[in-house]
Order: sequence, then C-alpha cells, then structure tokens
Amino acid sequence: MKGGDRDRRAFEEAVGALSLVDHHVHGAFRGPLDRTKFERSITESDRALAPGVTPFDSQLGFAILRWCAPALGLSPHVSPEEYLARRTELGPEETNRRLLGSSGVSHYLVDTGFAAEELLDLRAMATLSGGQAREIVRLESVAEEVARAGPSADAFAKTFLDRLHARLEAGAVGTKSVAAYRHGFELDPARPEPGEVTRAASAWLTAIGGGQRVRLTDPTLLRFMLWSGIDARLPMQLHVGFGDSDLHLARANPLLLTDFIRQSEPSRTPILLLHCYPFHREAGYLAHIYPNVFFDVGVAVNYVGAQSKQLVAESLEVGPFGKQLYSSDAWGPAELHHLGTLLWRRAFSAVVGEWIEAGDWSLTNALRVASLVARQNAERLYAL
Repeated sequence: MKGGDRDRRAFEEAVGALSLVDHHVHGAFRGPLDRTKFERSITESDRALAPGVTPFDSQLGFAILRWCAPALGLSPHVSPEEYLARRTELGPEETNRRLLGSSGVSHYLVDTGFAAEELLDLRAMATLSGGQAREIVRLESVAEEVARAGPSADAFAKTFLDRLHARLEAGAVGTKSVAAYRHGFELDPARPEPGEVTRAASAWLTAIGGGQRVRLTDPTLLRFMLWSGIDARLPMQLHVGFGDSDLHLARANPLLLTDFIRQSEPSRTPILLLHCYPFHREAGYLAHIYPNVFFDVGVAVNYVGAQSKQLVAESLEVGPFGKQLYSSDAWGPAELHHLGTLLWRRAFSAVVGEWIEAGDWSLTNALRVASLVARQNAERLYAL
C-alpha cells in the first residue's frame, strides 16, 4: 500500500472514532410516529405533499433507508414500509437509544425553545445517548414567556433580562436567535434605545391583549434580543439560510448581518452562524474576516445526503479551520441526530482523505483539523 493510501485509511479510521460535540441540536421525539408524522418530520416544508410525492424519495429519505436501517437491525435500502414497521416494533425509547447511542456524540448543546413538549428533555437526551446535554437558550422564546405573564411595557426589558440571566446562571452555555425567521436580517444594526424598546413592547403587549398570537416579530424587539445576547458574553447562535417555509430565504443571507457584526465586534462575543446553506460560502467569508464569527453546515448535511461531500468541501474553502464547528440541527426523529454525525464523518473523511492522498495535506494536519471541527472549537467557545 502506498504511503498516501495508508495515511488516507488511517485518517478515515480516526475520523470514524472521533467523539463529536453537536453544538446546535434539538431533542428527539419522545413518542411513537406514524408514517404521516415521520414524513412531515423529514422535510422542511409545512405544505401538504403533492400527489405521488414522498419525502422518502429524497437525498434525506434515501440516507435514512441506507444508514439508519442497519442501526435498527435491518438491511440497507429496505422499503419505507419495512423501515417504519421496524421502528414501531422497537418502540420510541429503543429506537432513540439505538440511533442516539451509536452516533458518537459526547455533548449535545440543545436549543430548548421550540416544541419542547414533544421532545426528549436534556436529561433524557443524555441518558439515551450516553453523553451529556447542555442548554442553549432561545432569546425569542424567553421574551414570549415574559409577554404571556403580562408585564407592563416599562417592566418588559428588565423582566426579560432577569429571566434570561437566571437561565444562563442555571447552566446554559449559550444563546440563540431566530431573527431570520421572524423578520430577516434586514434590521437596523444599532442597539435600540430604552425608549424604543418600551414603545415597541407596549405595542406588542397591547396586540397580545387584543388576541394576537404571542409571537415576537417586531424588529425593534428583535434587535433588543440580539444585543441582549451580545451583552451576555456567551456564544450567540443565529439561524442562517435553509429552513422551513416560515423563512424568507433571501432575508436569511448572513451578509446582511455585516454591519451588526462590525458594531458588536468590540464585545468579542462569539457569533455562531448556524447551518448557512446555501450561504455557507458567505458564512465562510464572514468567519474569515471577523474574529468573533464562526459557522457550521449542520442540517444541510442531512438534507443533501449523498451530496454532503461537496457541501463539506465548500465549507473548507476560505473559512478558517479554527472557526468551524460540527452540528446536526436535528429536531424530531432520532434518525436526524444519527445521520448528522455519520454523513459528516463520511464527507469530511472523503474530502480531506483525497487531499492527503494527493499530498496536499499531511496526515498530522488533517487529524488536527478534524479534531478542531469535531469538538475542540466547540469545547473552547462554550467552555465545556
């Protein structure tokens, strides 16, 4: 065996054995899933499926039947019917245990701010995976909790900050904003004045009192959330790019955050651009330029399936290797947690393995970078 081949195989084995930190993830479903709910959970669309169309006929669907089936004791490439029948036979707890427990994740950093009642909590995620689980606090969810309690407009900001700090002091390791979903990044980057926040809170709380859904979309209050995250001095995650139909994708381009990044740069608070597809190259540029910007290509690795090698290769272009992290952004079926790790390992091994074999990278440097992305960057940023 030639030296390049030998080093490539050694690298693949090492990446397969790496323990990962999933720095942005959600809980797995606690309960059983029928076919309809399972299919709705492996697409980002909330629309009814077109006649004759199933999410199993997608890169993600094929990846589940190829890579998750063996974890459940089935042959690769079984039919959806066989796969779902086996899932039902095992039950949700055993299915979760097999898929989470075989993922090789030592730490899940869990966003607890969306549909948490359907999902495993932090303790259950840790128990079934054999790892640890820490909380990421979703800023908009905290604001909505405060709004439901009916504070005065004058008290809103202080009440929000008190509740946020209590959550962080209880052991959360970071914050997250979904401003991309609620408005988009076309926001005034400046920190809002206290009077602006009070007036915006007054309008929002009045609308809620009149029967409007408790959902934070006001741009002034979203800016207040973002700056509150910056002021917390813990890593602040921002959803970027690909997501469900609640998102206007063009407004989720991270380049729209450039002025906010510049204004917040003196704080040195890390800004984590999550997932980023199809703007992963833009995210890599921002991480290249600004010291406090980091990024990942989570969620899209699952959805592009067999094409994940190309996505991972593009993420390794201009983005510094010390600025990239692993995440799955899995929500719901534990298949997404399992696939996130498996597809990332396969893609990273294939891409970097080719560079090793060609002599472009040394095995030593490749192993060091793999460890940075898999866990060391997250350990450093989140002080794990």
